[in-house]
Amino acid sequence: MTPPPDNSPKTNTSEPMNLEHLAKTDAPFPVVGIAASAGGLEAFTDLIRHLPTDTGMAFVLIQHLSPDYESLLSEILSRFTEMPVSQVQDQMVVEPNQIYVIPPNAQMTLVDGIFNLAPRQKIQGHYAPGDVFFGSLAVDRGNKAIAVVLSGMDGDGSQGVKAVKEAGGVTFAQCEATARFDRMPNTAVATGSVDFVLPPQTIATELTKLSRSPYLHRSEAIEIQIVQESPQPGDALETILALLRTTTGIDFTLYKPTTIARRMQRRMLLYKFESLKDYAQYLQKHPAEVQALYEEILIHVTSFFRDPETFEQLKTQVLPTLSQNKMASTSIRIWVAGCSTGEEVYSIAICLLEFFSDRATMPPIQIFATDISEAALNKARAGFYLKNQLGGVSPARLNRFFVPISGGYQISSNLRELCVFARHNLGSDPPFSNLDLISCLDFGQKELFA
Repeated sequence: MTPPPDNSPKTNTSEPMNLEHLAKTDAPFPVVGIAASAGGLEAFTDLIRHLPTDTGMAFVLIQHLSPDYESLLSEILSRFTEMPVSQVQDQMVVEPNQIYVIPPNAQMTLVDGIFNLAPRQKIQGHYAPGDVFFGSLAVDRGNKAIAVVLSGMDGDGSQGVKAVKEAGGVTFAQCEATARFDRMPNTAVATGSVDFVLPPQTIATELTKLSRSPYLHRSEAIEIQIVQESPQPGDALETILALLRTTTGIDFTLYKPTTIARRMQRRMLLYKFESLKDYAQYLQKHPAEVQALYEEILIHVTSFFRDPETFEQLKTQVLPTLSQNKMASTSIRIWVAGCSTGEEVYSIAICLLEFFSDRATMPPIQIFATDISEAALNKARAGFYLKNQLGGVSPARLNRFFVPISGGYQISSNLRELCVFARHNLGSDPPFSNLDLISCLDFGQKELFA
């Protein structure tokens, strides 16, 4: 078949979206997206044969299919389940308790509960139908989005699971021991955004448990409680905020209530808790979960050259002005606030080296990069990124500023030497001084202050 022209909203997984504001919070039922490639059909059949027919969920298989042949997937899968199995047609409405299969040579998104088909397109040089669908699923279903990555030989789905987790959904990957080809699920796991790593049969068991959770169908109650009510002494919310404050040293009392609500919702869903009081009691007995909630509240959304127009202005307008006012021996001092896992920092460093590469001298450069999350800072210091995390990096820049190592790429040492990463709380710690430039692109403000 030839898919129709693409008239749907674009979903580019190489450009992170602020899913906290875009994702729906009132989706009528959960949709489970399942990405698979080589060896994935066997895993998927093992999964669906252990699913009941009344989960109230829809299941969507994004299998890498040859564009040269008609797909028989629908017929094959129908042998393993009593749920209806359909190959998706453009503008088809998704329904619960059904299985849908992507057609060959197609890229598929879900928008307002309707499947949109378009001719498949390459992202960063390869086809990534799983990432594309997961990205749209995150927006369309919010906390009712579920992503599963099964056997396969590439990294498709790894960026999509990050989008689903950011939107408040739940993520799974097939465990290495059962995957015929483990690169695809292992790449997803390496992002740190996978909640459960399990065999297909056990994934089916967990999906069934999730479908039976009353919380999944009334999650708005927790968000309304947190958004509309201030924490009171002795109540569950105040207890949770106190535990976070004691364990991490960070006071989230005035933090964005919708973010806190959605992150708590997600953790409660994972552990099958039905009330905030139950979750507070669990946190009191499990300090590791307090740390996990803390890291999830500070979920990191960033990429290399995230806003290309801003980086172009940096090179054409900001850096020429800074260099004119500097003596060759005087340092250029830059502060990147809220640097997350370092992509913004290294993007600025690359622009600096490119700008001064055709000049006779280059002044000393000091880039101070700060964040409140030690986990993010550790990743930034290492400067190691998977191939599919390098969206926005041109081949020339990849060759010049990155070193290929097993499983991905590392920032070159001369670039890392320009950057100092340190933990810093903008709410309580004093700012840096004598600066030439302050960047806060990863706050979503896309601002450079020179």
